[in-house]
Amino acid sequence: MNSSFRITSNLTRSLRQKYGALAPRRPPALGASIVTRHISSSSNTKGTSVPTPKAARTASEGNEKGLLGSQRCLPEFNLVDRVVLISGGARGLGLTQAEALLEAGAKVYALDRLEKPSPGFYEAQARATNNLETSLHYRQIDVRDEAKLHAVVQTIADENGRLDGLIAAAGINEEHTALEYTAADFNRMMEINVTGAFLTAQAAARQMVKLGKGGSIVMIASMSGTIANRGLICPAYNASKSAVLQLGRNLASEWGPYGIRVNTISPGYIVTAMTEELFVKFPERREDWPKQNMLGRLSKPQEYRGAAVFLLSDASSFMTGADLIMDGGHHSW
Repeated sequence: MNSSFRITSNLTRSLRQKYGALAPRRPPALGASIVTRHISSSSNTKGTSVPTPKAARTASEGNEKGLLGSQRCLPEFNLVDRVVLISGGARGLGLTQAEALLEAGAKVYALDRLEKPSPGFYEAQARATNNLETSLHYRQIDVRDEAKLHAVVQTIADENGRLDGLIAAAGINEEHTALEYTAADFNRMMEINVTGAFLTAQAAARQMVKLGKGGSIVMIASMSGTIANRGLICPAYNASKSAVLQLGRNLASEWGPYGIRVNTISPGYIVTAMTEELFVKFPERREDWPKQNMLGRLSKPQEYRGAAVFLLSDASSFMTGADLIMDGGHHSW
């Protein structure tokens, strides 16, 4: 048997004997290890309280989406009582990541320009209140509205006495050839995808600096920020996402001394309702796009849940100025 495997096995056995099974998702206080609490307990021979098998099964079965926020979650991923903002969080990828943060225990505020969020938002909101012991809130805001954006973020921070994280996911995409792009259309893309991301990060960072507790900021970039997409003509979009990548690195450098981490996520092609509409218009893309990455398929929004929790939690406490590329190996050929 490999010696490192033997050491790991012995360590795991020792921890289990000492602590028993891992505990539920809500610790007694912020920052406390999840292994210090139990659902329904009995005592072992050393007097250590451990969950009964029935209680452990109930907690696991009650978590519809997975193990985040359950007694099996690593303490580093615990977001209980943390306050997180998500721009573009009323639908799509932003809402999917919001649900993951809720399951990890965070209180989430979705910021979006929609007058009303999508039906899925209300389902997630009800589940947060009824099953996850936390809450999901909505604030209508256009990320280009600097004054209102700063006011909304400040109010949220003041009401909660804290602001721990932000995911800047608001963005748009349009297909136009460079020869046909107008200055107005190009500027609109930059205003939402770049300036909007900057203003949202700035608003959050100002509150984090004022509160003096640091925080984590994540901006959604794209693999298109580092490659030219074959068969997809989006010069303004690709340029905007490249700008987001560089923006993230510079903000990380400037805000690091305040304990604020800034990272980006670069997704590959994601199957969404908008993507399906695009496939109706360009059916050849449904067959061609999966062939462009190493896994031979397109991603789903749910595959970016873990990345959101990782980057906003203590699991990534020494990670900043980095880009998390999740494109199925698309640009690693």
